[in-house]
Amino acid sequence: MKKTVLVFIFDGYADWESAYVSSELNAPETEYVVKTVSLDKEPKTSMGGFRVLPDYSVADFPADFGMLILIGGNAWLEQLNNAVLPVVEYAIARRIPVGAICGAANFMAENGYLNQIRHSGNTLEFMQDQAPHYRGNQHFVEEQAVCDSNVVTANGTASLEFAKEILLLLKAKPETAVLEWYSAHKTGFYRS
Repeated sequence: MKKTVLVFIFDGYADWESAYVSSELNAPETEYVVKTVSLDKEPKTSMGGFRVLPDYSVADFPADFGMLILIGGNAWLEQLNNAVLPVVEYAIARRIPVGAICGAANFMAENGYLNQIRHSGNTLEFMQDQAPHYRGNQHFVEEQAVCDSNVVTANGTASLEFAKEILLLLKAKPETAVLEWYSAHKTGFYRS
């Protein structure tokens, strides 16, 4: 049976930030299947206009999921996604991997999850501004994506690097295959 990876969605979520990783995790040869979770089961519309009916809500998510992925969007800045915190706490307490990109990394910072681990985000200054309770500035790394202690963080321009770190963490494919995939998507067929 395949392990479920939950992608948290909400109105205005940054659909492209989970596109690479979701398509790779959903590949037939992996041990994973991607499902969506939201604050409720009402349809959500992404920034790109994709309307999605969530598979789960924060009230009925499966207990045995294999990873939680939090993607960006303006709702994080407006504190509209705070009700996902129990799902994050559930994952962290059970050492289930969590990925957070763009504004979702700020949410993780605000709630203390990045205070003791290496992490990335849009910029240190932005994270400090958006997460007043954040105390992990000495662990901030100016890299596209960082994986430490089962937590993957990335800035909003790093959906490809975010995907790479998640695929490596989950061992979704052999490391050489992940790195070849990353290189092909990063540089393309033709170099300019």
